[in-house]
Amino acid sequence: MPKVGVVGTTSWGTTLGVIIARRGIDVGVWARTEAEAAALEAARENTRFLPGVPFPASLSVSPSPRIALHGAELVLIVVPSRAFRANVRRVRDALPPRAILVSATKGLEMDTGKRMSEVIADELPPGMRDRVCALSGPNLSREIIHGKPASTVVASENADAARTAQRIINTGRFRVYTNQDIVGVEFGGALKNIIALAAGVCDGLNYGDNAKAAIITRGLAEIGRLAKAAGANPFTLAGLAGMGDLIATCSSALSRNHYFGSRLAKGETPQAIRASMDNVTEGVDTIAGAIMLAERLGIEMPIAQAMHSVIFDDVPLERAISELLERAPRPE
Repeated sequence: MPKVGVVGTTSWGTTLGVIIARRGIDVGVWARTEAEAAALEAARENTRFLPGVPFPASLSVSPSPRIALHGAELVLIVVPSRAFRANVRRVRDALPPRAILVSATKGLEMDTGKRMSEVIADELPPGMRDRVCALSGPNLSREIIHGKPASTVVASENADAARTAQRIINTGRFRVYTNQDIVGVEFGGALKNIIALAAGVCDGLNYGDNAKAAIITRGLAEIGRLAKAAGANPFTLAGLAGMGDLIATCSSALSRNHYFGSRLAKGETPQAIRASMDNVTEGVDTIAGAIMLAERLGIEMPIAQAMHSVIFDDVPLERAISELLERAPRPE
């Protein structure tokens, strides 16, 4: 039986650790501080993010990465994109040299526009870079932790690594597919969060289903343009990590990005919304990296640019919407 390591005590990191441990697999979770690890072990649940969900007996939490990750065949890195590089640096010396590394973070690095698998590759020795994977799909943690059926994609250029990750993560209620287009899978997961912000605005303003359908569809076009320019297979965006994740995140009340957008529509400031939320809204952090990358590659992303102008440039929401709708008509 393999051992799995989890870097991060986020809601999604905890969910993945719990559903894998429910199969009797040993799971070691690394917590950032001794106090956090002690609290999680004492409660035997993550009272902050997943209250009422007990830890299986085979799941343990440690403040030491060497203990939590020791002997792991698979290591899941599930921390916010803004702290991703720093966390990889903190655990890299404790990573088993033959471990498969899976990013389950859906975002782009704000300062560089890099995908999380690229950040991992930056920080690891060359001998470990060929076993990097990304996990992404329509995966709302609160549904999955309660056993509702769901599917996801684990992607890697190394097909053997992806199949091993698939075998370990797959459960009877969480179906895992593989894909070798890690670029497309990561861009689908990261960029859909931006479009979900806009879908939340649409719902918050009660613009209706026609407008929301347009946001989702034209948003998918934006995602596809940038992903293709960065080397992805555009057909990947028609799958679980693209359209599937986009539908779930733009439609569900459980989506933090949709929730953030709906509160923007009510007149709240981005700063106030972020300060009130316990979980990170990845779409907000991803916008800066996405716009930077789009400008570098010469790709037009009007929905993302409109959301960026509202959140980072203090452009009034009504003005951003008007400018988006008043763009010159063009062929689809």
